[in-house]
Amino acid sequence: MKIAYVFSSTTSQKILNTMIIPQLEKGTHGVDVAGMFFFMDNTFFLLDGTEMGERLRQIKEVNGMLLMACDQCAIERGIDRKLIKGAQIGCFPQLYAALGGAGVDQVITL
Repeated sequence: MKIAYVFSSTTSQKILNTMIIPQLEKGTHGVDVAGMFFFMDNTFFLLDGTEMGERLRQIKEVNGMLLMACDQCAIERGIDRKLIKGAQIGCFPQLYAALGGAGVDQVITL
C-alpha cells in the first residue's frame, strides 16, 4: 500500500519524531510512503541544519518520497530558501501533480 501524509496538527512533531521517522529508518513502517506535505509551523521540520530535517532528507534519499512544504507557510516563515536538499515548496496543484502518478492508496492527515 502507498500512502501520503499531510502534517497540519501541533502534535505532528511527536508523531514524526517518535513513530514515523524511526519506523521508516528501520524499514518497519509497513507501507510505502509516497510523500509528506507540511503546513504552518510544521514546515520547520524541513529546515536545513536541523536533526529532523536531516533524518527526513536521508529517508528521502533511500525511498524517493516527496517532501513538500506549503509554499505560503514557508514564505511567511522566511524559510522557503532554507529547506533540506530535495524538499520542495508548493500548493495543492503542485502536490497533486507530484503525487498523481505515484499510485497513492490513502492520504493520512496528522
